Amino acid sequence: MKLLELYILRRVAQMFLTALLPVLAIIWTTQVLARINLVTDSGQSIGSFATLATLILPTIIPIVMPFALVIGITQTLTAMNNDSELAVIDAAGASRSIITRPIIAFAVGLSLLSFLIANLIEPQVRVAARHMIAAAYADLLSSVIEEKSFRRVEEGLYVQISERQSGRVLKGLFVADSRDPAFELIYYAREGAVDETGTALIMRDGEVHRKAPDGNVSVVRFDSYSFDLSDLTQTRGQARLRASDRGLPFLLNPDPTDPDVKAHPGEYRSELHRRLADWSFPLSLALISLVVAGDARSHREARLHPMVAALTLALLLRWLSFYSANQAENNAAFVPAIYATPMLSGALAALALLSNKKTHLPRPLRNLISRAQTAIEKRLPGSDRQPNGGGS
Repeated sequence: MKLLELYILRRVAQMFLTALLPVLAIIWTTQVLARINLVTDSGQSIGSFATLATLILPTIIPIVMPFALVIGITQTLTAMNNDSELAVIDAAGASRSIITRPIIAFAVGLSLLSFLIANLIEPQVRVAARHMIAAAYADLLSSVIEEKSFRRVEEGLYVQISERQSGRVLKGLFVADSRDPAFELIYYAREGAVDETGTALIMRDGEVHRKAPDGNVSVVRFDSYSFDLSDLTQTRGQARLRASDRGLPFLLNPDPTDPDVKAHPGEYRSELHRRLADWSFPLSLALISLVVAGDARSHREARLHPMVAALTLALLLRWLSFYSANQAENNAAFVPAIYATPMLSGALAALALLSNKKTHLPRPLRNLISRAQTAIEKRLPGSDRQPNGGGS
């Protein structure tokens, strides 16, 4: 690779990292905070929370990376154009491949990295995160619920205990169960314990209040009462794997006896084609960015900032990709659109690069931008000053 190509590659890579890391940190923080309930609801340590946060990171890198590449390319080429570096390269008779070759090579590398993350790393960390959350909630009543505080076990089920003793013994039990819309149940017990299997809460010396929808309340005292936890522990103790958690080999040949495959076959079809298409976004968006910002332009030419134009196209294409994938869950006719969105746009951009034609905005839009720039310049301080040496 020539010295000038290395120079362009280094600048694009630096700007790519400058755009990627802050955006990645912001999105990662929002995703981590959305799962803070792992600590607040299940009493896990900060180390467990940090592990979960680390597992989330690979799931967002393939989404953020193409946009960071667009920013890196357009900002680098715009800065080189403003410093007249692109004009000097053209004036020296250098081929346009001097600019495009290092950028395309960098984009191909990012596309391969995106494919590896989405198909090899991301499914594994998703499964690990689901198993971690399931294990944290598996024995919620006997080991997690804090003393003298109400805790929501699941929607409509709340538990409070006064004291936890050795041997899984719980003192001062209060359980409010409103999961069944036909009636509400409130349990009071002096003592209780979760059995060794974790499938039942045994309450002793208490009473249960049952409230019907018409407002009537019936009270039943009991010496011993078993509150069934089997559905709760099975739901929380087992990780349900969805289409996004499966590896590429499973998606290529899904198990027809798998309960989730039978219940949601469209999700597996959509996920397979999405993974086989989305990895090409870095390359296609890099080609679009080169078309938008890869030519030497006059500073007085009326045009949108290349970053604005390229990011607008990138967001539109990403939205079309998400929309096609969502629709493909219910209608297989949208599957070709999943591939056409990144690949067709990349092919059109490649043809524009090979034709060596500059892109221009429509004349009405160019005139509008030019008038707006002139109006802004007139309002700037000092715009009405005479140049040095000027007379009346």
